[in-house]
Amino acid sequence: MGTFSIWHWLVVLLIVVLVFGTKKLKNIGSDLGSAVKGFKDGMRDGSSGEAAAPSQQVTAEKTQDAGTIDVEAKTKS
Repeated sequence: MGTFSIWHWLVVLLIVVLVFGTKKLKNIGSDLGSAVKGFKDGMRDGSSGEAAAPSQQVTAEKTQDAGTIDVEAKTKS
């Protein structure tokens, strides 16, 4: 009862195909592939643009809404 044989996996595959159908399984596979591709592209873009990100954050902090009031918190002595 240790490992499953090829016949066990074929029965499981047959049940999955009967439940979901081949068209839905094909759509799931293509969606998963595009998600992995998008993740890899995002990781590649994120590592190359890492140095530019802090400067964008600083400029974003300087740009404020007209209704925002800038204050400083003082500690009690």
